[in-house]
Amino acid sequence: MADKAREERLIVETGVEKRIADMIEPVLEDIGFKLVRVNLSGQNGLTLQIMAERFDGTMTVEDCEDVSKAVSPVLDVEDPIDRAYHLEVSSPGIDRPMVRKSDFYRWKGHLLKCETSVLIGERKRFRGRIIEADNDGVTLLRDGVAYGEPNEVTIPFSALSEAKLILTDELIREALRADKLAKGKAANENDEDNGAEDIDGTEEN
Repeated sequence: MADKAREERLIVETGVEKRIADMIEPVLEDIGFKLVRVNLSGQNGLTLQIMAERFDGTMTVEDCEDVSKAVSPVLDVEDPIDRAYHLEVSSPGIDRPMVRKSDFYRWKGHLLKCETSVLIGERKRFRGRIIEADNDGVTLLRDGVAYGEPNEVTIPFSALSEAKLILTDELIREALRADKLAKGKAANENDEDNGAEDIDGTEEN
């Protein structure tokens, strides 16, 4: 975590979900993960879903187990939920929620659907391809534009209340490629670390 600059989320929870997010986010960062979203739902009686990922965007089954083990003691001590619940830790998925500015930069060129907290050109719901993202907002080339409406719309990040990628074949291919590259890089780094340890060991002998 020391070499990763913390990036605040644009879209955050409210109520109990926010309280949970505030208590677990530092824990996740300490073990090398970013919080994506906290969600309480009525699934299986009551389910607390924690969506997270590594800083390189990957998230394995083992990572989910590590996150669960790390946050469970905190949740047990703080006890933010007043009844029994099921804890579910998952990756953001391919059609992921977009919660940080870097998400919009990273997935430029892909389809997005989003909602805003205020009217943008008489609308609050938008769907389109990300064609630009800067420090202030995201520009979409819109799908299904009504006659007389502009093809492009720029949405300030400050106005976003919900944003999510739309699942397409193109997105699936890109997500799988990115995941493969990230895992390959991680494997190479592990090999280099192991090699260094072996050299040290040889020198000591």
